[in-house]
Amino acid sequence: MATNRDTRMLMIVDSEPAQQRFLSALASRGGWRSVIAADTDTALARLGTQDGMALDAVIVDQGAPGIPIPEFVAELRRWRPALPLVVITMRNGVEMAVAAMRAGASDFVQKPIAPDRLLEALDRVTGSGGPQGELRPLTEKLRAPLGFEEIIGSSPNFRTALAIAAKAARARIPVMINGKPGAGKEVFARAIHSASPRSRGALVMVDCSAVSPGLIGSGLFGHERGAFPGAFDRQIGRLVQADGGSIIIDHIECIPLETQARLVEFLSTGEVQMIGGSIRQNVDVRIISTSASPLDKLIEAGHFREDLYYALTTAQLTLPSLSERRGDIGPLTRHLLTRISGLPGMGQIGITDDALRLLVSYAWPGNVRQLQDVLFRAAVESKTDVLTAADFSAIEAALGGGTANNDGEIAINGEAIGVTLYLPDGNLRPLEEIEADVIRLAIGHYRGRMSEVARRLGIGRSTLYRKLGELGIDTAA
Repeated sequence: MATNRDTRMLMIVDSEPAQQRFLSALASRGGWRSVIAADTDTALARLGTQDGMALDAVIVDQGAPGIPIPEFVAELRRWRPALPLVVITMRNGVEMAVAAMRAGASDFVQKPIAPDRLLEALDRVTGSGGPQGELRPLTEKLRAPLGFEEIIGSSPNFRTALAIAAKAARARIPVMINGKPGAGKEVFARAIHSASPRSRGALVMVDCSAVSPGLIGSGLFGHERGAFPGAFDRQIGRLVQADGGSIIIDHIECIPLETQARLVEFLSTGEVQMIGGSIRQNVDVRIISTSASPLDKLIEAGHFREDLYYALTTAQLTLPSLSERRGDIGPLTRHLLTRISGLPGMGQIGITDDALRLLVSYAWPGNVRQLQDVLFRAAVESKTDVLTAADFSAIEAALGGGTANNDGEIAINGEAIGVTLYLPDGNLRPLEEIEADVIRLAIGHYRGRMSEVARRLGIGRSTLYRKLGELGIDTAA
């Protein structure tokens, strides 16, 4: 198999000429040479040709004619077990993605295809130095909006962040969310919008790390035709698109200084002026920004404006990494498995205590996102409806075959609820706080089914709703 990046060979299985040209051009940017197969039968037949023997990866569109995609994947695996394969699915094609992954696909990418995301997927499946097995990350996020009452976590530092977010949601102020990649910044940002007075308005997201720095300003503010080389058409900016709602600016640390100056002006005036335009437009939008890097260091280095920082941080919260809240891993795992079980093509799936001990012992450098990816891969590949330690062989290998002593953070033969009982000074937490955590975890575990929550807690629905009001869980779960 070829190893030189400049000579990597890719087979594109797609029947649409325009899509073939788009994918070929996109792949060439990443150093790939492409061969085309218009259907899955032709793709299998070409495996034995000179080009087929030199393949480094295959991408196949779920709409490609010929044998069904899961059968194609299984057949390709029979002939070329180690050949990386990425499936392109429709936007809501989770069921197809599950079927393809079960048949042996390496990863999947959803339409509309983001260029950087597809190249990222190809690099991941062909890279030999990254995590393998169930630890190999997925390119696509398994998105599903969560309300505050469904966000799992009882550690004090996490509950502090949750309380700040819930309080900020009711106001109209800008919010800054800090945290390492995968800690849940986007989940919090979406929950803030959903719990805010703007929840019926648009929610627009801009990932500044996935856009060329020179195009971030154009994406946020829009541009007139001819405003700069390559501006062939007039483009409405994302701030205008979010008028009346919220905009999530992810990786705000990536914004260049020139665009930062425009953003400061917008925050002070509420007016948007397109690049190359002369008309100013009033826009009412709430900015929720996220950062994976400490902005104070960027300010000191002159790479981030101090006035912009203070304008964006009227409310600010920091999400702890998963390794800083190991007591949450048990309940979070069960909650994520419940959500995975609800995906099209998936069935109910549980997990053993031994497997939970293994997960709690792992450091999780990729945080909650990595835990979700690992659970999804394990659930897809498992032959039973209960995950065991054997389903996490890569984690077991990373731990050297052992697990850490977690001081009872997982309740053996219990529900592994992981409620924190003690304050950092060693004293017990107030009963009211512990009770609130138990109710939050029950709401998350039973996916907001309040009758079931009340029944499992042994109280009436009216008592449950009274406690929700008393404990502030309706707004600060």
